[in-house]
Amino acid sequence: MTNETRQVRFAEQASQPTNRNFLTPTGFTFQVQRAPKVTYYGNLITLPGLDLPFVVQNTYLKEVPYPGDVLGFEDLKLRFLVDSNLENYMEIQNWLRGLGFPESLQEIYDFQEEKRPYKRGQPEKSQLNLYSDGTLTILDQLNNPKFKVVFNDLFPISLTTLTFDATLTSEQFFTAEVVFKYTIYEIREIDCSQC
Repeated sequence: MTNETRQVRFAEQASQPTNRNFLTPTGFTFQVQRAPKVTYYGNLITLPGLDLPFVVQNTYLKEVPYPGDVLGFEDLKLRFLVDSNLENYMEIQNWLRGLGFPESLQEIYDFQEEKRPYKRGQPEKSQLNLYSDGTLTILDQLNNPKFKVVFNDLFPISLTTLTFDATLTSEQFFTAEVVFKYTIYEIREIDCSQC
């Protein structure tokens, strides 16, 4: 075997994936610091996509696309089971009402004065107390944490309705969906040497 053949084979082997396991859609946890009860009952979350608009330069032959410079982040959507005391549903509704103060300005003042949970050693990001950080933890097949997706400055923009229906013949449980805006998210690999 020649030296050149060895180099080609080594390059082929190096390009092969070392991890042949697949990501499962059921392996996740999600935490919103401001809404811990929603966190506990969360059962579906969508990792937001990214969008990079492009610009087109016209030439006499054809239009040539070039990448833009402003990255867009899709909304974060979380579906959760509604508990029988409506505690988790009201966490989001009260957050929305505090942001939108539909009855009086006092609602936003009260909302801003609520103690904002934050991690020790981290300064609060806003004096207005309107936002919360969130973390999606992605688990492997053995339920060990693999990645963290950290969302900065979350705030809700919509909460779905709850439709009561007396004609249902089987017991069903309510789910609600909340949509969040945020400034940015970052995917971080977790060192699982101590897992």
